[in-house]
Amino acid sequence: ARIGDCITSIGDSAFYNCSGLTSITIPDSVTNIGNRAFYHCTKLTSITLPSSVIRISVYAFINCTSLSSITVNAVTPPELGSDAFYGSTCPIYVPADSLNAYKIATGWSTYASRIKPLN
Repeated sequence: ARIGDCITSIGDSAFYNCSGLTSITIPDSVTNIGNRAFYHCTKLTSITLPSSVIRISVYAFINCTSLSSITVNAVTPPELGSDAFYGSTCPIYVPADSLNAYKIATGWSTYASRIKPLN
């Protein structure tokens, strides 16, 4: 799926329980990922969040059990709601220069062991 370039927010429950969703392209216009936006998208294999994202809400990617990687391109760690990535165990790739900032940021510290530098 591809989201239009004029979209600034992926709303609450936008792709809730979309079990057929395997990939998605999120444009640089998006700043907010809503509550449960990708809840239980069990076939989603990877997610790349553009540097424009400043907030990832509660349960945004909960139970996305097929995720093999999460890439977050924002230099400053986005605000992260609780249990945003619960149910997945994959690495979370972030800009190398921001690695330590992510590991100690509120919410992100929960996933510190999974946070890896982007090459």
